[in-house]
Amino acid sequence: MSTKNKILDAAEDLFAVKGFNGTSLREITSQAEVNLAAVNYHFGSKKELIKAVMSRYMNELSPRLEVALQKIVDDERQPTLIEVFSAFVDPLLWLNEFKHNGTSNFLQLLGRGYTDSQGFLRWFLTTQYPKVISNFVEAIRKAYPELTPEDIFWRLHFTMGTIVFTMSSNDALIDIAQNDFNKTIDISGVIEQVIPYIAAGVAAPITPAFSASS
Repeated sequence: MSTKNKILDAAEDLFAVKGFNGTSLREITSQAEVNLAAVNYHFGSKKELIKAVMSRYMNELSPRLEVALQKIVDDERQPTLIEVFSAFVDPLLWLNEFKHNGTSNFLQLLGRGYTDSQGFLRWFLTTQYPKVISNFVEAIRKAYPELTPEDIFWRLHFTMGTIVFTMSSNDALIDIAQNDFNKTIDISGVIEQVIPYIAAGVAAPITPAFSASS
């Protein structure tokens, strides 16, 4: 394995478990068994290393997800929100073919970008992979045209929170399903369980904003 890939693998493992803020370059170099100069040579900085870790997944996910969402956008009929979110399933599960436990790792890393306040990472993803975002928002608008841009922002923000929490505890959820309900599921089963929930949340009726009483 190349030095660059050793660094990427070590960084990915540590970022997923400890977060971007909680992982030092010293920990990464120690796990990768390389020196700090190697990180600086291949990536230049911790921020660039974070981008590289995410790009490795996004370069696999993005084209597949763009196609799946574009099919919904181009379809003449109005989709359901469950159909919109279900478009993510096959592209996300492909990441398990790309890398062992890739689906769960990617979703945890994506969540870390939000919980660790990595604003530069959100900017990087939206500018480097804009078609995914635009197709997704267009599909949401097609399914629920009454939503305003502000409505979409809040509902997708809450959706991300649900996904982050679910993926960060997916191993525990799989164990609970087995022990409490005698049901054997894997990461695809967890995703199938969460889709109707988040779709229903995004589909909630639009209500007037609460106003403080004077």
